[in-house]
Amino acid sequence: MGIFGRRRGSRAGSADPADRTETEYGDYGDYGDEYDEHEDLAGGSAPGQGPFDIADAPDDGVARMDLGSVRVPVPDGSQVQVEMDSSSGNVRAVHIVTAQGQVTVTAYAAPRSGGLWREVSDELAEQLRSDGAQVSVGRGEWGMELSAIVGEVALRFIGVDGPRWMLRGVIAGPQSQAAQAPMVLRDIVRATIVDRGDAPMPVRTPLAITLPEAVAAHVAEQAQGRAQE
Repeated sequence: MGIFGRRRGSRAGSADPADRTETEYGDYGDYGDEYDEHEDLAGGSAPGQGPFDIADAPDDGVARMDLGSVRVPVPDGSQVQVEMDSSSGNVRAVHIVTAQGQVTVTAYAAPRSGGLWREVSDELAEQLRSDGAQVSVGRGEWGMELSAIVGEVALRFIGVDGPRWMLRGVIAGPQSQAAQAPMVLRDIVRATIVDRGDAPMPVRTPLAITLPEAVAAHVAEQAQGRAQE
């Protein structure tokens, strides 16, 4: 799993689907077929294929990091980086840092009817373009995927509509890793399990992240060390 790090002040892994920062922009190369503007862009998991709702979670022996609302596989050789909200002290995001880029997987409350990823991705693409990014829209394993280019930073967005949840995955890294990065992101998203819970909550509310005990202890230890400096 690698070592645990802690980030403060960055918004790159923000849980808000409307939150864009410079580090969230990039491109991951050739998509193949581009979407037609009027084509159905809805996406979701096929039966028996991940990401999985907790009710359908497979007993597949895959080691996953339990973050409460999501259980995410951590590839060998990668590192886990925790991003804290400096004002509240809460966990803002957990990133998986791989050789191909930084992966962030976040789940949100969604309507029973689905279709939230289409709305969010349209808004994201519009925001990226207004910020001067070169944005591409393409067809992926679950439907629409987005990429954009800003400077030397590359990023791919994937979204999946599940039962009352939407899962968004993003990988950000150098353009030199553009060919391999989407596969890394898809592998992580495909094996992720979402535990939305039964509590009612507004659509687009990010599902709460809780840290495993070992990770939480490490983060607290680092914070204490900085306080004593």
